[in-house]
Amino acid sequence: MSPVPTLRYDTISFFSDYGTADEFVGVVKAVIRSLSPDAVVIDITHEIAAHDVRAGGLALARSAQFLNPGVVLGVVDPGVGTERRHVAIEVGDGASVLVGPDNGLFASAVALVGGATAAVELVNSEYHLPHEGITLDAGRDIYAPVAAHLCNGVPLTNVGNAIDPGLLVPGVLPVSEFEGETLTAEVLWIDRFGNVQLNIGADDLEVLGDHLRIEVGSTIRAASRAASFDAIGPGAVGLIVDSYGLLALAVQRGSAAEELVVSAGDAVRLTPTSGNSRATTPVSLTSRHGDEV
Repeated sequence: MSPVPTLRYDTISFFSDYGTADEFVGVVKAVIRSLSPDAVVIDITHEIAAHDVRAGGLALARSAQFLNPGVVLGVVDPGVGTERRHVAIEVGDGASVLVGPDNGLFASAVALVGGATAAVELVNSEYHLPHEGITLDAGRDIYAPVAAHLCNGVPLTNVGNAIDPGLLVPGVLPVSEFEGETLTAEVLWIDRFGNVQLNIGADDLEVLGDHLRIEVGSTIRAASRAASFDAIGPGAVGLIVDSYGLLALAVQRGSAAEELVVSAGDAVRLTPTSGNSRATTPVSLTSRHGDEV
């Protein structure tokens, strides 16, 4: 007997490192369509760098506040074929469920929305596709059908065994740290325009001032705070507060990443310069320490 629907989701937000050159995204969406034809699938992105769990987690964290309530289907899974768990994580007391690998992919987003309220390991094969051979495509064979069944009202407790949400694999957030007057930050993300998002916010810039020396490897440049891209000025490097509230290095109508020869994960050192109107008398600053989420 089929389970009595207790909750229905009408939206699946899907992101992955599949890319769009192969058939993987289309096949996953076809599986969902075959099992839950009324569910709407929204593609967040499928251009996460291959196997880059950190980048996938950050992309979801940036998106989380804008997503529709429903199911989030995430496939960035370098551990395919290993003993890592397949999980569904409930947030908001059932407002949404995140379905994918237990490898830290969802950790940042789950923390941003207040933490998990329940989690299950997806061990009930009744809600999977049958597969042959030793190579399992978890996105196609487990995550897509589970997401579809959840949309159809199958309770979370039916698709797997309950696990302690506190034992899910954490994601480690990069943190910035002051050493004297210098703030060492990390590049979180480079968008398609070449803007370089850092793991620091506007409050840090209030401490540092408006004029800075930027060091990335052997590259050293001056940078100044700007209210918009065009306010940066030709040939200059600017610091802007991006649409996510974080600081980003940018150049006017060009790529700051190319200008500074920088990649995601690189360290960036920011030091106040004499261009600041504020006094630069040393002050006591507390180092920042991040927690696993």
